[in-house]
Amino acid sequence: MTNHAPSSPYARYALALLLAVNLLNYIDRQVLYAVFPLLKADFSLSDTALGFLGSAFMICYMCSAPLLGWLGDRGSRVRLASCGVLVWSLATALSGIAPGYRSLLSARTVVGIGEASFGTVSPGLISDFFPKEHRGRVLSYFYLAIPVGSAIGYLLGGLLGYHFGWQSAFLMVGAPGILLAAAVWFIRDPKREESLPGRQEIRRNGLAGYGIFLKNRSFIINTLAMAAMTFAMGGLAQWMPTFLYRVHHLDVARGNTLFGAITVLAGICGTLSGGWLGDRFQRKSPSGYLLVSGWGFLAGIPFAVYAIASPTLTGCLSAAFFAEFFLFFNTGPLNTVIVNVSPVACRAMAFAVNIFFIHALGDAVSPTILGWFSDLWGLRTSLMVTPVALGIAAFFCFVCTRFIKNDMARVEQQPL
Repeated sequence: MTNHAPSSPYARYALALLLAVNLLNYIDRQVLYAVFPLLKADFSLSDTALGFLGSAFMICYMCSAPLLGWLGDRGSRVRLASCGVLVWSLATALSGIAPGYRSLLSARTVVGIGEASFGTVSPGLISDFFPKEHRGRVLSYFYLAIPVGSAIGYLLGGLLGYHFGWQSAFLMVGAPGILLAAAVWFIRDPKREESLPGRQEIRRNGLAGYGIFLKNRSFIINTLAMAAMTFAMGGLAQWMPTFLYRVHHLDVARGNTLFGAITVLAGICGTLSGGWLGDRFQRKSPSGYLLVSGWGFLAGIPFAVYAIASPTLTGCLSAAFFAEFFLFFNTGPLNTVIVNVSPVACRAMAFAVNIFFIHALGDAVSPTILGWFSDLWGLRTSLMVTPVALGIAAFFCFVCTRFIKNDMARVEQQPL
């Protein structure tokens, strides 16, 4: 139950504010990858060590998510989200004054805790403001932050790093978070009634309540699809700017500007198209979101291969646009599946489990794995792993269609 009518002006305000925070979230993540070449030169790092900067953030992010999700289902979601924004913003600013690799690595791990606080509660919070039939589209708006924030992160990282050094990029993106944290603190949480089915049982079960998700086949298989997607997306996001720098000989400013422009255009078009098409197909079939995602992954594979293999910059960037379009195409639908198959009393815990596994199997390991492969065989060969991950994601989407109808009905009939 919420305190506000569905799609009310206040609901739209809350969505806009949380979208702004999510934008900052992805700006912070991508600005690191934009300055990889500068960090490599300053600290004399291997590609494996560079990749571990991204992996360390994700490891901390995913490991803290279960506890934070548990807290989110028991306390104030907006307070938890606000504190998370403040923590990651301060840690980002500290990254800008890090004197060496170890201190930078430490700061990035703390960023992971802050972002996990926000990431576990925000999708469920937004879903509670809007009716079920609009969730795919609404969450697609929220997840526009991924391409737009990523593009801004690449742009800021490339330009500020090129002209003023990588330190200025971290300091620049850390400051706005303090103001946004204050704004989030005052959002009115759509209150979850204590009489809500399953609410008291969730409280009694404690962390053992996470066991419910092990019995939900749609939740597990959809999470595996998202993990494969996250592996590919994380690998491409972290290494493509460096790929343009090394293979196509672009400086960090131009390379990140071009890749950021492609990311924002492809991401906006793909995310909105996927959310709209997912809602449309879902009205016809309980498997609508999964079918849209599965075919989207398959469509993206040849473009991803050509973007990596193309000998020309024009061919690389053109194919990269369509590869990213079909990657972002799946963001709204797959996250909506998580909402639809999770009991309303424990959605923060659902996203905590999802966050843990998609990052443990995805972008917590892909940067380091691809960096290691790059040290062995070269970056171009290393990146060819990502289209394989897209094929795996498509496979899990199609398998999940076998179970989604029964699992959605079970949640609607017996919330816990």
